[in-house]
Amino acid sequence: MTRYIIRRLLISIPIFFLVTAVVYGLYALSPGDPIINIIGYDSYMRMPAEQVQLIRHQYGFDQPVAARYVRWLGKALRGDLGYPYKGSKTVVDNLKERIPPTLLLMGTSLILAMIIGIPMGIYMAMKQYSLGDYILTIVAFAQLSFPSFFIGLAMIYFFALKLDVLPTYGMLTIGAPFSVLDRARHLIMPATILGLFSAGMWARYARSSMLEVMRSDYVTVARAKGLRPSAVTIRHIFRNALLPLVTIIALDIPNLLGGAVITEQIFQWPGMGMMTIRATNTRDYPTLMGVLLVSAIMILASNLIGDVLYAVVDPRIRYD
Repeated sequence: MTRYIIRRLLISIPIFFLVTAVVYGLYALSPGDPIINIIGYDSYMRMPAEQVQLIRHQYGFDQPVAARYVRWLGKALRGDLGYPYKGSKTVVDNLKERIPPTLLLMGTSLILAMIIGIPMGIYMAMKQYSLGDYILTIVAFAQLSFPSFFIGLAMIYFFALKLDVLPTYGMLTIGAPFSVLDRARHLIMPATILGLFSAGMWARYARSSMLEVMRSDYVTVARAKGLRPSAVTIRHIFRNALLPLVTIIALDIPNLLGGAVITEQIFQWPGMGMMTIRATNTRDYPTLMGVLLVSAIMILASNLIGDVLYAVVDPRIRYD
């Protein structure tokens, strides 16, 4: 197992470099001049061309893209992601503030999706072609189909405007002391929206995986031995159906990370998603590359954890 993990980490290194190089190149080729966002449009129009060129040289925009990427990568490997184009804090300091809220939102959504989606899939498989199966299938497809911003606005309308029971923005009440209950109230709506999509997807995969395992010969033998239905379901069906679900859980981390961008913007949740939107609007490339760096590490780590969990769930799998 240790050798496998080391080998996967070594494979992840060139993948990481390739991803950062491609995205850095796409940022550099995107239309628009970041100098305008740095000094402002009015100042850009009033400044002499020589002064604008001096500012461009100061930020390194007059250098080739490859040279700028190598310089950024060298600093990033030393833990220096530079400064955003506007603001006094470094990109690393901003990320330290934004990563915990995003992890809290993603973790809560992940747990919520597991609690809702997996039991839904199990029930749908055990009651195949029943009325409950049809109803939950419609519910699962609805969770996958409705856009997150639509559900977010609907929840804000009912729970905040009509019922006035949940807050609409932020992760704490301004002026109030910290409390777990207050944090939970702010977390309910964004975590629910982010988790509903994953729950619908997991329900569909859990149903398909359970049905496939239920038709296996060893399940038939277990039932013929007279084992209790609950024991057959838990020990023989669900345990062997977990392997595809582990894959879905590992691959769902990028979906949660991408969904957090929209959800955080809707509810003004102070995480990496909202910071990404603002950095994109202002063409703040140092901040965008910092977010990319953290996102790439999270995705590569989730894939590695998924592979390791294979061996935990299925003893037949061995990594040499």
